[in-house]
Amino acid sequence: MGKLLHRVLPGVAVVLLVAGAYLGLFWAPPDREMGDVQRIMYVHVPAVWMALLALTLNFCCSVTYLFKPSWKTDAMAEASAEVGLLFGTVGVLLGSIWGRPTWGVYWTWDPRITTAAIMLVAYVGYLALRRFVEDPEKRAVWSAVVGIIAAVDVPIVWFSVRWWRSLHQVQSSPKTVDPLMVLPLRVSAFAFLALMIVFLARRYLIALAERNAEVALPEALPSDDPATRGGSGASKVVA
Repeated sequence: MGKLLHRVLPGVAVVLLVAGAYLGLFWAPPDREMGDVQRIMYVHVPAVWMALLALTLNFCCSVTYLFKPSWKTDAMAEASAEVGLLFGTVGVLLGSIWGRPTWGVYWTWDPRITTAAIMLVAYVGYLALRRFVEDPEKRAVWSAVVGIIAAVDVPIVWFSVRWWRSLHQVQSSPKTVDPLMVLPLRVSAFAFLALMIVFLARRYLIALAERNAEVALPEALPSDDPATRGGSGASKVVA
């Protein structure tokens, strides 16, 4: 399993990323209304999907930790928050680049964009909390609570285009787009999924090593006090 995650999956991710880029740039047709600028969809959409998926994982880990504390669960919660924030930031930035030629502005306080921005700020706060709380147990508990609260915004981001009037289009499906656009989007989505798993695995191992180092008992050091060790001129203290 470790070999698959650390050797095979990164290669699969690279191959799929290259294939998705080729299909999105050269194989898929331009959009009828937006033209070639629409091709950014093949990166923007998978990035946002992976962000929502990783942050949902953070929610699951946060709830699990409160009921069954484990450093492994806490480490995965930290890893998923960082990875989710990374993909979410990429998705929002690409969306802004897409919005400039489409809507005429890089940023507008549209319901989807606003809720996504709130989500990113919330998880920046989550990670900041983890940096400022030194006690591992308090950090894990407080972070779990904040992770659960922050996760409230995740479904709001997804459903915002359906609940409110929005410049952002509603979620597409294979039935609502050109069939030639479906394959590039799916390949790119699997590429980002593989990349997300690689990032999660690497970041999880780092976080778990940090937790183990924090809670490990310090090694006993030899005392310099002759009264506490045997030898000439000193007697052993017997309890």
